[in-house]
Amino acid sequence: MKICFLVLVTRTPDFRDDVGAEHVRFLDEVRARDQLLITGGFTDKTGGAYVLHNVADRAAAQAIVDADPLLVKGSATATVHEWSTR
Repeated sequence: MKICFLVLVTRTPDFRDDVGAEHVRFLDEVRARDQLLITGGFTDKTGGAYVLHNVADRAAAQAIVDADPLLVKGSATATVHEWSTR
């Protein structure tokens, strides 16, 4: 059993496409640190999700999410769920 963190992201009415590009760069940096397992957007354009792994605990996962430009610039909200995977 492996503990991961499922991050559910929901766009706000203030979503901006240029912040979306910053979000992609942010995720690339998280992936380069081997902390991003998978990511993707919802086909209805309401948001998306990503899975963090190789993260010490929920607080560390939340710190990563809190640095996401989508959240920093008010284009989205996110919830973090500790997820036991197999």
